[in-house]
Amino acid sequence: MKKILLTSTGFDNENIMNKFVDLLNVDAKDAKVLFIITAANDPDAVRILSGCLDDLTKCGITDDNITVYDMHKLISQEEINKYDAIYVCGGSTKHLVDRIKELNIKPVIDKYIENGGIYIGVSAGSVCASGKYKDGLDFIENVLDVHCDKGTSIGVINSSDDIYLTDNQAIFIDDNEKIIFE
Repeated sequence: MKKILLTSTGFDNENIMNKFVDLLNVDAKDAKVLFIITAANDPDAVRILSGCLDDLTKCGITDDNITVYDMHKLISQEEINKYDAIYVCGGSTKHLVDRIKELNIKPVIDKYIENGGIYIGVSAGSVCASGKYKDGLDFIENVLDVHCDKGTSIGVINSSDDIYLTDNQAIFIDDNEKIIFE
């Protein structure tokens, strides 16, 4: 079953955080998260990483259960499957997509999700999951823009129209639906 959350700013909205916690198959204190920082390749993006870590710890996930990964080498299917969730931080979407392509990591992430793993995208981590970049993850065919002043209406996504997320909105994708919520 697919369990994908695409956000602009992670868990700033408590409803988005609660959705993530509900998706976990274990108590948050026992959840293991792969924290992917690849897109944070400039000083401004690096500054937001502590806020992203705070997202996880305010859910009850312990520091000991968070593993930082920078896509410096391909992670094996066996290794990624040890995690309950992967949290992909923001920064340069182009840099992130380039690393996804260079490592050919898309099949590993696709299989991870197919096996029940949770994907959380934040900013670039969300945009790379949309149809905006040819070599991205393509979880949705729609082109996605984040940090928008005016967002796409909440509800079911049933077309290939562009999607605009405010910092208070998220997209939830499972096997049956794709919805925007706040």
